Amino acid sequence: MTRGVGFLLRKNNVEHIAGTARLTSANSIDVVGADGQSSQVSARNIIVATGARPRSIPPLPVDGQRIITSREAIVAEDVPASIAIVGGGAIGVEFAYVYRMYGSNVTIIELLPRLVPNEDEEISQQLERAFGRDGIELKTGAGVTAAQADASGVTLTIEKDGATETARFDKVLVAIGVQPNTEDLGLEALGVATDRGYITVDDQMATNVPGVYAVGDVTGKLALAHVASAQGVTAVESIAGEETQPLDYSLMPRATYCHPQVASMGLTEAQAREQGYEVKIGRFNVQASGKAVAMGENDGLVKLVIDAKYGELLGGHMCGPEVTELLGELSMTKLLEGTTLELGWAVHAHPTIAEMLHEAALDAEGRVLHM
Repeated sequence: MTRGVGFLLRKNNVEHIAGTARLTSANSIDVVGADGQSSQVSARNIIVATGARPRSIPPLPVDGQRIITSREAIVAEDVPASIAIVGGGAIGVEFAYVYRMYGSNVTIIELLPRLVPNEDEEISQQLERAFGRDGIELKTGAGVTAAQADASGVTLTIEKDGATETARFDKVLVAIGVQPNTEDLGLEALGVATDRGYITVDDQMATNVPGVYAVGDVTGKLALAHVASAQGVTAVESIAGEETQPLDYSLMPRATYCHPQVASMGLTEAQAREQGYEVKIGRFNVQASGKAVAMGENDGLVKLVIDAKYGELLGGHMCGPEVTELLGELSMTKLLEGTTLELGWAVHAHPTIAEMLHEAALDAEGRVLHM
């Protein structure tokens, strides 16, 4: 993939300079190459896209060997017999699935009461049941207070409901989020505003310093590749003087590649109710999908959150086989202010996974056919 990006840069005559950069003004940067030589690059506009890195906490000092992050896990050449994954969000559950698939005994330790706590509660329940059946041990509402690593493994001290226990693992993966790469960029000297290290931007991705923009994980908006890409387009079009539309981060599709997959867009049921909506819910169980059954998949749920007054889609939340492929249809429906009537009237091919959206929309209207 990196070669593909390199090809696109060359194709579009984009100069690539390898090195460590630091802003020296709103229109210039200093770049130090691998040979230690420094060079100055000037431009009318500068876009900061330095991303973020895995976050760590004092009780879990990352050593890259026994206590690791996703960076080490993604290039690992061995499979531990046992691994604890601290953090039950998207990164944690994705690696839990991968390690379990390779035969590791996997334990997830999540501080909040449920896995993928940013997802709709029913989706969390579906994933927890599936992981339990796959032999993944779940410790929710639990935190790690200490870790002792040695040559053969790591001993964790885990606290839950006021009780403390110790457990031994070959490795520990820390998956508790990310922190921005904004150190030593020269932002403070320029007066670029930040919040908890993340660069503050407006709807055009501009910072408070004219000519300086920021996109991607470094903005702290939503740490997803497609969001970073959309931000990049917004920044460049703004610089070029084109009309841009503000990004609504609450509507950005979110895809989690565990098994079963988790996919979501928009408001959860709880969020919709908190915002004052009168809601109705459409559900369709994966086990009632002919395509899912043919694939040997029975776990999961498609859930639509609907504005009861107008029938408009407020959010979609899914757990099941290939449900990430349904996010495009959900996003388009929301963008066009679509309702359950449009989703329910639209004929979906059979047998397909996408039929579950059609059926869930019908269920919201009390007209579901196959459940």
